Amino acid sequence: MKALIFAAGLIVTATALAETRVIPPPEAKDHVGEIVTVEGAVSEVHHAAFGKATFVDMGGHYPNNSFAGVLFSGDEPKFPDIDSLEGKTIDISGVVKLYQGRPEIILNDPEQIKVK
Repeated sequence: MKALIFAAGLIVTATALAETRVIPPPEAKDHVGEIVTVEGAVSEVHHAAFGKATFVDMGGHYPNNSFAGVLFSGDEPKFPDIDSLEGKTIDISGVVKLYQGRPEIILNDPEQIKVK
């Protein structure tokens, strides 16, 4: 069984991700520290101007999005089709964290994203 390592310091198996609670993007802020699956349409995929991260925004366009999947540049090669997600309904699974008061899940394994 493949283990996924998250920035929150937790090790989670693919089986655990498959058994998580599914929530819409606006509810992510209520599940900080929990392993969940956020399901919704991707509003936009954008690459930060400083080049260190890519954001998969749900529930609106930045800065008005309610949730983001965050992919750091070191993990980008694992997600060659990340830009193709825009407009699609997807699931993002992992530990919800807050960054500057906004909910996000750090993406470091392609198994965290499922296209519906």
